[in-house]
Amino acid sequence: MEYKIINSNANKNIALVAHDNMKPDLMAWCKKYTNKLANHTLYATGTTGKLLQKETGLPITSLISGPLGGDQQIGALITEQKVDMMVFFWDPLEAQPHDPDVKALLRLAAVWNIPVACNQASADFLITSSLFDESYEKSVPDYNKYIAQRT
Repeated sequence: MEYKIINSNANKNIALVAHDNMKPDLMAWCKKYTNKLANHTLYATGTTGKLLQKETGLPITSLISGPLGGDQQIGALITEQKVDMMVFFWDPLEAQPHDPDVKALLRLAAVWNIPVACNQASADFLITSSLFDESYEKSVPDYNKYIAQRT
């Protein structure tokens, strides 16, 4: 695979996702960091986005509910390089009916080299990183070169 370098701007595009049992934890985390999150563009799956907006007052672009395709919408934004990082509080102890979508979303985050926090501790590390409010160069797959090699 060939890679190219792209710039992740200081103003990040952040996806916020939480399974039902984890929504209270994500709400608490976002309340704790409202001032930092306010400087960035936020996306969330349906119910999570509506709850976060109500609880924090942060402007959030709410997509549709995760099980109805919201996870895939976030994945599409990742592939379009419109998401710089994701905070996804998933429930490791509860079976999810849309588990294949969740795995696909996490796979896309890995493919496109975006940081992902899956719990409060990793989210704390990301948001307190010196890179959080700075631009950052990262490598991503260069599919133009990949396609050219295949033809």
